[in-house]
Amino acid sequence: MKLAFSTLGVPRLPLSDVARLAADHGYHGVELRAHPEEPVHPAMTAGERSRARSDVAGQGMEILGVAGYARVAAPGDDLPVLAEIRDLLTLAHDLGAPFVRVLPGAAEGQSGEEADAAAARRLGASAGDAADLGVRILLETHDSHPTGADALRVLGAVGHRQVGALWDVLHTWLGGEQPQETFAALSPYLGYVQVKDVASAEDTFPLPPGAGVLPLTECVDVLSRHGWDGWLCWEYEKRWHPAAPPLADLLDTGRKHLSRLLNEAA
Repeated sequence: MKLAFSTLGVPRLPLSDVARLAADHGYHGVELRAHPEEPVHPAMTAGERSRARSDVAGQGMEILGVAGYARVAAPGDDLPVLAEIRDLLTLAHDLGAPFVRVLPGAAEGQSGEEADAAAARRLGASAGDAADLGVRILLETHDSHPTGADALRVLGAVGHRQVGALWDVLHTWLGGEQPQETFAALSPYLGYVQVKDVASAEDTFPLPPGAGVLPLTECVDVLSRHGWDGWLCWEYEKRWHPAAPPLADLLDTGRKHLSRLLNEAA
C-alpha cells in the first residue's frame, strides 16, 4: 500500500511546499482539497492546472485525488450537482488525479429512500463523464451515509465501475461498523482509505495515527489479509481545528506508525 496525506492538514499552503513536505517525509502522494480558499479549485485556469500538476510531479509525488464537496444525496435539482461533479472530474483529469471525492449530504428530515435514489441517479448520470475522462468518482462514508452498508445501498444501485467508495474510518467507526464489515460491503468498490485518529467518539480533535482510539490496526489487517493494495490517506483535519499542532511536525510520526502497521500486517 502507498501512503498519502490530505491538504486539509496544511490549509492554504502552496502546492510546491505540500509536495516537498510529502517527499521529505517519505510519503508517496497527496490528496488535494478542492475549494476556492485553497490553491486547487474548479475555477483554476489551464495554466494554473498545468503548474499545479508540475509542482507535485516535480517532487516525485502523485496526486491521489481531488476532494470535492458535491453532495450527491441532497434534495433539490439534479443539474447543479451534475455540473459540480463534471467540473471536479475535469479538474482531476487536468491534474492527473485518478479519483474525485464526493459527499452524500442528505438533509435532515429527508427520507433514506429519497436520498439513496438521488445519489444513485446523480452518480449514474455522471459515470459516463468519469469514464470519458479516466477519473473515478468515490462516494465517501460520511454525514448521512456514514457506514459501508449505507454507501453500498447507493453504489449497488449505480452498478458502474467508474463509481466507487472512499472508506473514511472515523465515520464507519462512529456508525458502529467493524472494519471487517465495512470491507465486506465496500471491497468491490473501494478506491482508497482515509485514516485518522481521535481521542473518543465525543472528542474528535485530530491526533496522530496510533495516538487515539480508532481501529487502524484492524483496518490495515483486513485490507492486507484480503490482498488490497491501494492508498492509505491520512486526513489530519487541522483546517477545522486551528489549535491542532502543525501537520508538518507530525508527518514522520504518522508515517512511521502506518508503515509499522503495514509491516506487521504483511
